[in-house]
Amino acid sequence: MVKEIIPILMIIGTISVFLAMRILYQRLPFAFFHPVLTATTIICLFLIGFNISYAEYMEGGKWIEELLGACVVALAYPLYNQREKMLQYKNAILLGISSGLITAMGSVILFAKLFKVEDEILYTLIPKSITTPVAIQLSERLAGIPPLTAVLVMLAGFSGVIIGPYVMKLTKIDRPIGIGLALGSASHALGTAKSTEYGELALSMASVSMTLSAVFGALIGPVIVLFL
Repeated sequence: MVKEIIPILMIIGTISVFLAMRILYQRLPFAFFHPVLTATTIICLFLIGFNISYAEYMEGGKWIEELLGACVVALAYPLYNQREKMLQYKNAILLGISSGLITAMGSVILFAKLFKVEDEILYTLIPKSITTPVAIQLSERLAGIPPLTAVLVMLAGFSGVIIGPYVMKLTKIDRPIGIGLALGSASHALGTAKSTEYGELALSMASVSMTLSAVFGALIGPVIVLFL
């Protein structure tokens, strides 16, 4: 009976914590209070404090994870609404996404070679520039460590969401297209969620950026490894 209740409690607890942190973020819109960051921290502390394993948590958490695909599909709506803008700026969009992806992967390889990181760790790091589901699959194909890749993708997402707005303000990037492309390519799903604060056009650009970064990354990653 207890084993049947735990998954339900994990689902209810996760959703409740996230909604509570979302309300906090709406009242105190500071970067460090982003609901995904604060909710993740609280849940991790709870699991550690009550000695609950990740496997036990995922008995309920996996059902929330299953909704990820539906969330991605839902992003088609703002894309459809902004299709004319995307066609109008298609060259800038493709250039921005490509340069962002190459810079992200290139910097990882540069620092890995500079500090003589083992190949397994390098292959784990390369996919961190694309969204989690694709990054995990790519890491596995490159003989990396998929669970560690997932953590690195989350760190990239959190750092982009926290630091990104300040960087864009400093560099005077204030147009929705630029903001959306930057957040989507650098911070993946978290960046796309953050882009909702800048309007539908920014959300559409972030969705395109996240999706194409995943596609291009899945194609470019294995090719880069061949030349290392």
